[in-house]
Amino acid sequence: MTDNEMNNKAKIDFNSVAGIVFALTAIMGGQILEGGHIGALMQFAAFFIVMGGTVGAVLLQSPVKILMNGVKMSKWVFFPPKRYSQILIKQLINWSYLSRKEGFLVLESHAESATDSLTKKGLQLLADGSKPEKLREVLEIEVDAEVSYQRQSAKIWEAAGGYAPTIGILGAVLGLIHVMENLSDPSLLGSGIAVAFVATIYGVGLANLFFLPIANKLKSIINEQLVMREMLIDGLVAIAHGENPRLIEIRLMSYCVDDE
Repeated sequence: MTDNEMNNKAKIDFNSVAGIVFALTAIMGGQILEGGHIGALMQFAAFFIVMGGTVGAVLLQSPVKILMNGVKMSKWVFFPPKRYSQILIKQLINWSYLSRKEGFLVLESHAESATDSLTKKGLQLLADGSKPEKLREVLEIEVDAEVSYQRQSAKIWEAAGGYAPTIGILGAVLGLIHVMENLSDPSLLGSGIAVAFVATIYGVGLANLFFLPIANKLKSIINEQLVMREMLIDGLVAIAHGENPRLIEIRLMSYCVDDE
């Protein structure tokens, strides 16, 4: 299965949409039920302080490449990569039958048509006659590097979740300073106090409603993708050992116990 086919079949995760809608509705609804109005929560100055400070702190902590990849990965929250374990198993079994019938060299053409780098490398190593132990070693190194990079990228959201509440408190202090500077002018006290409290709300709200849930969601997806990678490696190594295709299929099916 090609990368394009997998991306085209990606479906929106309605759990993520429902979670965000439910959380925001509960907060906004609670504000209205308490007699307040939504406009009181719309403070651009507070939002600018919290978001700007959080982004700056994360940028200071992480290389730009990691930060940009983490932002790019955030689309997985709504459009997670499609799990294709059953299709992958069929491919592996097909490659197993072909290699037993015609030899490993026949897999070279399949390697050339593969778009996934790990699959391409694994099939090419099989076609070159690599030993099973060396095949596993090479592929596991690539997977470890890829997963490490993805986890570092996901951690930017976890970091943002840690910084945002503190930046919110900083915004609250700045708002109170503004209040203290204008005690002689009562007309300016309200806006300063509003920024102070709303900045705290933004910091805590963004951290617990968005940043930390996004980080945990990405970690879960990365782990799911890791299982797929491990299944691919296990199948390719089994082919290299010349195992019976039926036995390979039975073992690989154990990876699919949580498939829908």
